[in-house]
Amino acid sequence: MIYLNNAATTLQKPPCVAQAVLEAMNSLGNCARGAHTGELSAARTVFQTREALARLLGFSHPERVVFTANATQALNTALLGLLRPGDHVIATDWDHNSVLRPLYRLEKEGDVALDFLPADRQGRLLYQKLEGLLRPNTRLLVGTHASNLTGNLLDLERMAAFARAHGLLFLLDTAQTAGSTPVHMEKMGVDVLCFTGHKGLMGPQGTGGLCISPSVDLRPLLTGGTGVRSFERGQPEEYPDHLEAGTLNGHGLAGLGAAVEFILKTGVEAIHAHELELTTQFVRGLQEIPGVTVYGDFSGDRAAVVALNLEGWDPAAATDTLSRDYDIAVRPGIHCAPRMHQALGTQDLGCVRFSFGWYTTREDIHTALAALKEMSQPS
Repeated sequence: MIYLNNAATTLQKPPCVAQAVLEAMNSLGNCARGAHTGELSAARTVFQTREALARLLGFSHPERVVFTANATQALNTALLGLLRPGDHVIATDWDHNSVLRPLYRLEKEGDVALDFLPADRQGRLLYQKLEGLLRPNTRLLVGTHASNLTGNLLDLERMAAFARAHGLLFLLDTAQTAGSTPVHMEKMGVDVLCFTGHKGLMGPQGTGGLCISPSVDLRPLLTGGTGVRSFERGQPEEYPDHLEAGTLNGHGLAGLGAAVEFILKTGVEAIHAHELELTTQFVRGLQEIPGVTVYGDFSGDRAAVVALNLEGWDPAAATDTLSRDYDIAVRPGIHCAPRMHQALGTQDLGCVRFSFGWYTTREDIHTALAALKEMSQPS
């Protein structure tokens, strides 16, 4: 199988990840739930994963790396924990439903007001409209580092400067970039950064989290056992316990820690360069195939995601054919990005998304292009 659906999850992972999970399942107890060897090993493993992520993401407070089950839970934790009745939020047309649905819920409940920075027909955000969206009660600016549909990268410098100039908090969704695109939370001026473990970080599913600047405090999304301060009626105020109720996914976090160490050793810059080379090869090849429409702006740096449609093909049928006849895995549909599809004019049809990873090869790209070329020929 040629796996080109890395924006959904990385199927191929470093061998050390599975090995770390297997060893953890046979040795780790419950983090912070005892003082025996198994429990202490779990606590050390979890903290080592926090430290590795902090190094990778440019964050100097590993104790404020908080673990969740995925980026969706991390974003819900951030949005529901930050926002208060009467707040106004500026989000963007690029945002995933993991951002949109919590915000729409808060809007429906009457707690917050929303505005969205629009994107044009090429998927480019119209940054010059930011000032016009500002209100006296604006509190939060939200952005996704890369569109999961077009792969275009957010102008982080401009967004962070706008947030600083107006005293706003800046929340960044790195679901499509953590591990595959250089990220430095503190240099970028990000207040809260959310990530998932199973995409560019190449870790197990069921892992994710958020990095929270010391200047920011969140109300807990979940409350419950932490293994410490058991007589307190509320969640402990200390991080990470403040936001980590219940048993952590120690086995998954052991695998995530191994994946992050692999990325640190390999170099995220090398991973990004490899994926960018493959994306460039793919886009150039598409230019030679009749009837292909490619979406997005390809003028600068980007994530390894390409969305397209092939004339005469429904996206679902094209995806099924690629899978059945060529054993190529891609993803059709709306990709949980409804506002982006509306901006591109593809809301009725959707599109086919190709996304590449560290284990994608030039031969994989060549085979995918050959398949699309065959499909473009009249039957």
